[in-house]
Formats: sequence, C-alpha cells, structure tokens
Amino acid sequence: MHKKLIAIIIIGLIAIFALIKLNSKPQENKLENNENNEVMEDKLDMQKEILNEVKTDEKTLYLAGGCFWGMEAYFANVPGVIDAKSGYANSNTENPSYEEVCTGKTDAAETVKLVYNPHIVSMEELIIRYFKVIDPFSLNKQGGDVGTQYRTGIYYTDENLEKKTIEKVVAFVEKKLGKKTVVEIEPLKNFYDAEDYHQDYLEKNPGGYCHINLNEVYDSVLDYKEYEKESDEELKSRIGAEAFDIARNSGTERPGTGEYNDFDEKGLYVDIVSGKPLFTSEKKFDAGCGWPSFSAPLTTDSLDYIEDNSHGMKRVEVKSKDDTHLGHVFNDGPKEMGGLRYCINSASLKFIPYDKLDEEGYGEYKVFFEE
Repeated sequence: MHKKLIAIIIIGLIAIFALIKLNSKPQENKLENNENNEVMEDKLDMQKEILNEVKTDEKTLYLAGGCFWGMEAYFANVPGVIDAKSGYANSNTENPSYEEVCTGKTDAAETVKLVYNPHIVSMEELIIRYFKVIDPFSLNKQGGDVGTQYRTGIYYTDENLEKKTIEKVVAFVEKKLGKKTVVEIEPLKNFYDAEDYHQDYLEKNPGGYCHINLNEVYDSVLDYKEYEKESDEELKSRIGAEAFDIARNSGTERPGTGEYNDFDEKGLYVDIVSGKPLFTSEKKFDAGCGWPSFSAPLTTDSLDYIEDNSHGMKRVEVKSKDDTHLGHVFNDGPKEMGGLRYCINSASLKFIPYDKLDEEGYGEYKVFFEE
C-alpha cells in the first residue's frame, strides 16, 4: 500500500511538471515572437527614417482590384507610396455617387489612385504587388463582391511609357501564371474621388470588411528559392575568407579594391551568400568613394536597415534579408536619382550579366530592366 501511494505521488508530480512545461511553451513562443516583432519594427522605422530623406518626385498609377477599402489600405503601407485614394474610374456619368456606381449603370470601377515616389518604389513593383492581392482570373468579382464595379483593371495616362511598362509586367505575370488574365489595361478616361467616408475606411473602421490580407505588404515581392544555410566552414570555403569576414562579421573591403567598383556591365547584383537579388545595374552610379554605389535596391523589401553606432559614427547599416552585411546607406547621392547612396562591398555581391539571367535562373528579374 505504501509503495502504491509513493507511485501515485510520483506519477502526479510527473504530470504536474509536464503541464507546467506544456503551458510554458506558448509563453516562450509569445516572448520570442514579441522580440522578433520589435526587431522588425526597429528595422522598418529605420527604413522609414532613411527613405524620408529621398527627393520627392511624384508619379501616379490607377489600380482597380475589387473593393477599394482593402486596396487603399494595402498600398498605403507600401514604402514609397505617398498617397492612396479611393475613387471611381472610367465612369460614363460625371462624378457618380457610391449608390449610382453600385447599380452598375455608370460602368465605373472602384479604383485606387496611387501617388508614388519612383526613386523609392518602381511601377513594376507596384503592379507585381497588385497581382499578389487580386484574383486575376475572376471576372467582375473579387472576394465576396460581385459586379462590374469590382472588375480588375490597370489604367494609364501615358500612352508611351506607362502603357509599355504595364504591358511588360502583365505579360511577365501571365507567363509566370501560365495563362491569360482578365485584368483590363485601358487609358484612364476619368477618375472621381469617392465620398469622404470611403477614404482611409479601414483605418477608421479596423474591423471593417476587407477581401485582402493586409499583412501581405510584408511578404516578398517576388518569391525566390529559399537559401539552404551552410556552416561557417562551408561558406568560408565557397566565398573566401575576406568575403566571409565582410558578410558575417560586418567587415569592410579597402576602397578601390572591390571587383565591382569600376564596373558598368548590364545585369543583376545578388547576395553572395544566398543568391537573393538586391540591385540592378540601372541604379548603379560612380560615386568616386571607392565602393560600388547604388541609388536604390531592386525592391522595397530587398534590404534590412539597422542603426550602426560603431567606430564613433552614426550610420545606417544595410543587410540582405538573409543577414548578409552589405554596407551602409547615406544621403549624399545624386539628387536626380533620389539622393541616396547605397555604399556596398563588392565582396558581398555576385554579378549576373543580363544576357545570362535565364541561364542562371534569374530570368524573371528581366522585368525590372528597361527594354
């Protein structure tokens, strides 16, 4: 009887410890998630701080993708978007009301007018992001909304430049998806602002209806294959001791010694560690500083921005999303290119010539080059 009692007590203690351990896991995960969120917020705040110094130029793009509440909220959070406004495009009635548009008789499409800074975000990126949040094969229907006012469309005001860029990106998307979309590409005939209560609707009504996952603004613009992490020994053996010290220990190559400092071939610059695309030759310029310099990264989600107070200086370090140290960003670049100078170590980069992009598995990135 005594042995049985001891056994019961032991079993009970094991169960209690198991429950304590089980209950502690979510708390540990929650703490870890909170720490990750704080790090992410710090990086995003640093990115906003540096992008605020970019020279402001304005271009517009008109996108119809179902209910404009979600479209407006999504694009308002994309870096480089200055303003996102809900409205009605290509109406056959002057200044229609929401009620009139809902009848379908105006032929207007719920559309978001984007005013964006091309020195920060390209039209190509905005259109690719657009296709990530719509169903491009659904005619006159997005989410739970049905009607011609919810059709998908991209509307242009410049027959030469804008139309060509839009058609180039749509052709790229259709090739990637394997079939033709039902997204209409047409000139903008007119655009009327929607009523005030529609503007910033989801900001005013956080629980309001939205057919878009707004967190997708933080997803990759283009999905690239995941990097299979190597051991330090394997990485050092593959890229060399100097590149390893720069990439993993935030080292710096001596000025004027880098492979890509005095280099102007057309092509793509990728992370030497993971192969992720970072910069194009179209954004490269000679800063005379001894390191390769770029006015902007490939996309707004290519880099992480980190405060760097080392060596008695206050700087902003830039890393790839795979944690490769690249260099620093400064606000003394050419004003006509936006004013930023991404000062990057050659040893952190690998160059893929434009005519070898397909061969090297980077063919889809041709969409970011001028034809």
